[in-house]
Amino acid sequence: MKYPVNDQPTSMTSLEIAELVGSRHDSVKRTIERLSETGVIQLPLMVKVENKQSNSPNRFADVYRFEGDQGKRDSIITVAQLCPEFTARLVDRWQELEMAVNHPIAIPQTLPEALRLAADLAEQKAELENKLAIAAPKADFVDNYVEASGSMGFREVAKLLKVKESDFRLFLVDSGIMYKLAGKLTPYSQHLDAGRFTVKTGENQNNGHAFTQAKFTPKGIQWIAGLLTARRLTEKAA
Repeated sequence: MKYPVNDQPTSMTSLEIAELVGSRHDSVKRTIERLSETGVIQLPLMVKVENKQSNSPNRFADVYRFEGDQGKRDSIITVAQLCPEFTARLVDRWQELEMAVNHPIAIPQTLPEALRLAADLAEQKAELENKLAIAAPKADFVDNYVEASGSMGFREVAKLLKVKESDFRLFLVDSGIMYKLAGKLTPYSQHLDAGRFTVKTGENQNNGHAFTQAKFTPKGIQWIAGLLTARRLTEKAA
């Protein structure tokens, strides 16, 4: 006989996300609230859950709970803001949760069935570890490449990330990353403070006009790449 693992909507809390990406829970909550204030995501429901890893006498914490398709989308965007390199890990976690809800498992009734289930789980674990081993060198290559490339201009980054310049410009503006100033894209101050951009100011030697030139730092390129990946994943899931 088959039994569903649970009949509740697929969900994930901000505390789980913090543990998944290795960030402080209060930092995750602030990121969620900031993205909500700018209209990038919807503010999820706040609930109280037990924090089993806390040593505080009050082990209950107020957390945000992401649910359903909207929650999946918004949590991916949140993680892309916090740690782009963990976006794939979050997507994998959502897939695990959805699999548990949508695909009932067979409860072993005999010793042979239990042994078969254990063998299947061992095979799945080995397969996952093999995939991670294959993916790791690719991730290292990307990290090393970006770190070695230095700061880049708008067109260089669009070409590197294989996205049309018009689409890239629209994405940066709609996401609240950059805005147009005197016809040029300029990063918002919080992204400058975060080290994602450098801005060079000077004077044109030919006409004497002042100019401002913004460039993406290696850190900014990695961060933008994570945001674009998150958007493409949510578009595919829609």
